[in-house]
Amino acid sequence: MIKVYAFMIIAVILVCVIALIGTLLVGKEVSTKQKQYEVEGSTLNDEIARSHEYETKSLKTNVKSLTWIYIGLTILILVTSIGIMIFF
Repeated sequence: MIKVYAFMIIAVILVCVIALIGTLLVGKEVSTKQKQYEVEGSTLNDEIARSHEYETKSLKTNVKSLTWIYIGLTILILVTSIGIMIFF
């Protein structure tokens, strides 16, 4: 019984750490792009084009990645909670 609880706690901690790392990687990618844009310099037309590109690509990549990360985290928390309720 104690082994099951330990496994569930370790699984939740592991998935939380993986979700945190994934979130940080997505944030780092966005930050890197912003720094690259600052180095390149910008005109008004460049800024408008980048803004449009960010709005379209961000929804396709960053938001999708973060959504899957947190859906997985939510599912694990629900499964763990159900498991704890069953064993109690």
